[in-house]
Amino acid sequence: MNGFPILSIMLLVPMAAAVACLYASADNARRIALGATLLDLALGALMWAQFDVSGAAPQWQFVEFYPIFGRFAWALGIDGISLMLIMLTVFLMPICIAASWQSIQKRVPEYMALFLVVEVLMIGTFSAQDLFLFYIFFEAGLIPMYLIIGIWGGPRRIYASYKFFLYTLLGSVLMLIAMLWMAHEAGTTEIPILLNHDFPVGAQNWLWLAFFASFAVKVPMWPVHTWLPDAHVEAPTAGSVILAGVMLKLGGYGFIRFSVPMFPQASEALIWVILSLSMIAVVYTSLVALVQADMKKLIAYSSVAHMAIVTIGLFAFNQQGLEGAMIVMLSHGLVSGALFLCVGVIYDRLHTREIDRYGGLAENMPRYALFFMLFTMASIGLPGTSGFVGELLSLMGIYQVSSIATVVCTTGIILGAAYMLYLYRRIVFGALTKPDVKAMPDLSKREIAFLLPIALAVLWMGIYPESFLRPMRADVATLVARVAQAKPAGDAQLAVSTVKPADAGAEGAHQ
Repeated sequence: MNGFPILSIMLLVPMAAAVACLYASADNARRIALGATLLDLALGALMWAQFDVSGAAPQWQFVEFYPIFGRFAWALGIDGISLMLIMLTVFLMPICIAASWQSIQKRVPEYMALFLVVEVLMIGTFSAQDLFLFYIFFEAGLIPMYLIIGIWGGPRRIYASYKFFLYTLLGSVLMLIAMLWMAHEAGTTEIPILLNHDFPVGAQNWLWLAFFASFAVKVPMWPVHTWLPDAHVEAPTAGSVILAGVMLKLGGYGFIRFSVPMFPQASEALIWVILSLSMIAVVYTSLVALVQADMKKLIAYSSVAHMAIVTIGLFAFNQQGLEGAMIVMLSHGLVSGALFLCVGVIYDRLHTREIDRYGGLAENMPRYALFFMLFTMASIGLPGTSGFVGELLSLMGIYQVSSIATVVCTTGIILGAAYMLYLYRRIVFGALTKPDVKAMPDLSKREIAFLLPIALAVLWMGIYPESFLRPMRADVATLVARVAQAKPAGDAQLAVSTVKPADAGAEGAHQ
């Protein structure tokens, strides 16, 4: 596929479909959006199939470079890390469209167009190879999500949309200033070149903090996470799916693409910031999730805890931690999206997210209870599901850096099991006494159609994670080699004897 601009086509298809949706009826807009997202999924699958994982190909594949003016260029390309996040995006998008088929009844063409624009901007962010092109895609993603929450959200949608927009925008102003300085200092805006550029050690801390101001809000890290529960509670179901499934991954992608490889010395010097905030987030947000009465708010707080596992893995400076962080991001994108879909299914029937309004759904909605159980177990990290693989690798990686952080994060995983099982018990088990709950029908064919693919993906990743790790392995190894000199010593490494076997034998004979 050399010379075939597949990435540009993947951007053009949903953008053209978004324009077409604006001139179509509601039913036709749904069909156009679903067709465009399925076509992008097919193109993504083709790109994955053609991606060279042997290590013989250059790191960056499917590269497109078209100068526009000055240093600015339309520069696209992916490595294995970008590939996996693009696949997550194109996989979830048709599911979001299907989930909105009946629940969205007002301004349907505009709604579908905005979701297609979100897809364009997410793919563009993960594939941009120019510094300022990345910034444009990265920040422009705020606009359609702001409108989706503000127009189709719940009663407090205006407050939630403004809070979402202001939090995420203000954090990025410092990042833009840092990018301007980097382009001037390095003499280029090409990300592949900047990844190997050695910025002055004295400037790295400031650059790292500037990027951190943006990425920490996007992840989101404690204490700048407060916009997320409000955004999730007020957003429509599909908005919550794409927000948790893809948009939260922008911060993690930023850390792994910019902060760690471009500022390795600063990453090592300031790792205590990441570890401290991540440990607090894992425990604090898990405890907050335990006392929530709203299903969406509980899952939103669980997202903050899971993404804290991602941040500690990204700053583990080793293969296991980085690979684990990527798998947790992919798994969280699938599982949290599926949990929000499960909430949306029963919300469409009873129009409430209050946990106490339900109970006993295993009796009248057994198929729903089965899917919900699978995604609950995956969120907990049950072996055989996607959640287990990522958390295990992340904890293995961070153990080489900090045993304290490992213990605290493991405690958070136990708390995660507590709030998820508590949620499942109150929703699915117990006596079916409420008449309106008893009258709720089980999953329709359409609902099974958008939950089943996620269930299969969760099991696939849990049973055979190598298919997801293989495309990323060479790129993670390159990143580890880049930051090897700045790797922190760690406090949990066992002392390894340097005595050679022959010397040991001679020493024993001498004794």
